[in-house]
Amino acid sequence: MAILSEYEEQPESVKTPFNAVLDSSDPLQFLQTAFEFVARETDLFKKDSVIKDVNALVRSVKEKLDADERKRKEKAVPVASNDVGVKSDNKRVKEDVSSASQSGKEPVDQKMAEKDDDNKGLRAPNKGNGLDMENYSWVQSLQEVNVTIPVPPGTKSRFVECEIKKNRIKVGLKGQPPILEGELYKSVKTDDSFWSLEDQKAIAILLTKQDQMEWWKFLVKGEPEIDTQKVEPENSKLADLDPETRSTVEKMMFDQRQKQMGKPTSDEMQKQDILKKFMAEHPEMDFSRAKIN
Repeated sequence: MAILSEYEEQPESVKTPFNAVLDSSDPLQFLQTAFEFVARETDLFKKDSVIKDVNALVRSVKEKLDADERKRKEKAVPVASNDVGVKSDNKRVKEDVSSASQSGKEPVDQKMAEKDDDNKGLRAPNKGNGLDMENYSWVQSLQEVNVTIPVPPGTKSRFVECEIKKNRIKVGLKGQPPILEGELYKSVKTDDSFWSLEDQKAIAILLTKQDQMEWWKFLVKGEPEIDTQKVEPENSKLADLDPETRSTVEKMMFDQRQKQMGKPTSDEMQKQDILKKFMAEHPEMDFSRAKIN
């Protein structure tokens, strides 16, 4: 069970001015000066939870910067001219018609596949590979799950109740029914999972997965499941992985795309290559009835 600290609202106190100069070539020195100032003037560093609290703050700032950067890149994508757009649309229409004429069953198969997803109750994941629910939303990477729960503006952290266990989570406000409660899809590392209050209007929760090689189909039991074959990891995150993990993730992504197109996976292709090589080395044998399972 993760023991999560609460930020107590501090009474009015004497405000001490802080003077420091930020050297852009050495920002860590500025942070050290700031931390030393806070340590001298407050009791923050006397708390047992100070490391978790500071880590949560740093992670929160980093996530905001990453989100702003993604939005900036999306806005920076140049808008094509009408002529180019029309040509592109016409080209796509021609390709669709050509593809449909070559394989009349393909559009039907695609509709059937979409219908099968509806019948299975699977939902397409949001942009963060999670799901947007009525009272909260969650996104995920292979390593962690991030949950965002909106709360009334001005909410203080001492009013938040957040309990994270290995296989269960419970979040809400004191004196009110839980906003989120249930058994998690998979177990988490409680020591590396924590929450923070962002701008006094949203609870941000980070859950570190125990199994960091699997996509979650839902956050807590009872939620609709997402179609993990439609999950799209950010390529920028792949560079942060070690070579072995990155190779595994890339293989998973390739196999997912192949399955969506009805094509063989990497393992199936490898088996086919082995059979072809064996056939070439033994032309005297009859392989007309050979099948790969």
